[in-house]
Amino acid sequence: MHPAPSALRRAAAAATIALLATAVGCAPQPDDKASGGSSSSAGTTCAKGKLATQTSGKLTIATDEPAYEPWFKDDKPANGEGFESAVAYAVAKQLGYDKSQVVWQSVPFNKAFAPGVKTFDFDINQVSISAERKKAVDFSSGYYDVRQAVVALKGSKAAKATSIADLKSLKLGAQVGTTSLNYISDVVKPSQEAAAFSKNDQAISALKNGQVDAIVVDLPTAFYVTAAQVTNAKIVGQFENQSGTPEQFGLVLDKGSGLTSCVTSAVDALRRDGTLAKLEKQWLSDAVDAPVLK
Repeated sequence: MHPAPSALRRAAAAATIALLATAVGCAPQPDDKASGGSSSSAGTTCAKGKLATQTSGKLTIATDEPAYEPWFKDDKPANGEGFESAVAYAVAKQLGYDKSQVVWQSVPFNKAFAPGVKTFDFDINQVSISAERKKAVDFSSGYYDVRQAVVALKGSKAAKATSIADLKSLKLGAQVGTTSLNYISDVVKPSQEAAAFSKNDQAISALKNGQVDAIVVDLPTAFYVTAAQVTNAKIVGQFENQSGTPEQFGLVLDKGSGLTSCVTSAVDALRRDGTLAKLEKQWLSDAVDAPVLK
């Protein structure tokens, strides 16, 4: 005698429930200590020293070559000296990586924030945060508020400038892809096209050789240029910020990186506890007042 159809249905349902219970019991369950990935839990995503980095157990940090002072010292990013080297290691420590677990990589300035998959976990190289760049990469919160400055040879016409209007007839230069170059085109709006150089040292050489009347760089770099690289040069002045919020340097990450929130949290923590201010005072103390060009 065969069971009635209704009995068969009840038996099948019971078997299905039992199978589902067994499957759920055997399925991998979330691990509170898991790292990396796209988990929405900050506790798991930012597990100290266990992030989903380029190389497991290591943190790969990129910057350009050569690495200039005062951001780095002796062109050696790994020595921990110079503002950005010190900041990089402070961020690494916040993320749970000691100095021996940090791997440095050389990446050209423009390539760092160009579209495409990155080979680093984050890049630190005086890259200003901007809406345009955010289309191609992620940024951490800002680790340094910066202004742009004009450098010219002492005794030159450019060195006597006291206003933006005085700069308009000059041949100005800056590194390509930088905010410095943007300030020339958008703020100064000179009568002749600005000279764009692939690296800052080329811009500095052009200033020395008289190929340009003046160059535009960020203010701390301007102090270093005039103190150590072109001693017969002077800081003509600095520009005011062009918006309600200050221009800031941010750490560059791959677009949609799972590390962005963790790195931002690390930078924010360093700002709150005074570490960034301490490092700025230690390494950028010379970058103080300069005349403001209006």
